[in-house]
Amino acid sequence: MSGAAPKPKVRRAARKKKRGKTTLISIVFLLILLVAAWKGLAYFGYVPDVPREEEGRIIGIHPEVQAKTDTLIAQAADRGIEIIITSDFRSSEEQDRLFRQGRQDAGNIVTNARGGQSYHNYGLAIDFALRDGNGGVVWDMEVDRNGNGRSDWMEVVELAKALGFDWGGDWDRFPDYPHFQMDFGYTLRQLQNGKVPKGSQVEPIESGD
Repeated sequence: MSGAAPKPKVRRAARKKKRGKTTLISIVFLLILLVAAWKGLAYFGYVPDVPREEEGRIIGIHPEVQAKTDTLIAQAADRGIEIIITSDFRSSEEQDRLFRQGRQDAGNIVTNARGGQSYHNYGLAIDFALRDGNGGVVWDMEVDRNGNGRSDWMEVVELAKALGFDWGGDWDRFPDYPHFQMDFGYTLRQLQNGKVPKGSQVEPIESGD
């Protein structure tokens, strides 16, 4: 005779154990999906990522951006082009004042970005202009003061791009011709949510007594 069939209690226990194992696997899989989804949303800045070890507000231009800016000025000078940096780090308060210009305040509209909506506010952008040789500043994109048959402005753009800057003149919407930036792969939404490139100049938040 063959062996006796499993008793009902044994079969029920086996099914319960199998269901428990399946449920555990499902829970683990769901948790993995949730973590992956959260990381994806955090990457695009829709939710906060893990807390930063150092929190605070940006107070100056990023050191690497500053170093590349100094190199840009020197390389342009080697070509006989004198440039001036008209803006680098800009606080959100300063950005809001610029945004009001030409709207609530007198003057021409100079920006479409409010405070926190510009890479200047995170120390990752600069604006430049050309010296005219007489102590003045010009935003002339056609002038060729070094006489090599090329626009001085576009020569500066070429140098800046080679150094890793993105040029605002390439933007399809609201091109910003004096503007260069280095975003280090960070979107504005990420920056607004407190994710900043390593090395950023941050003023730590002081905890109260």
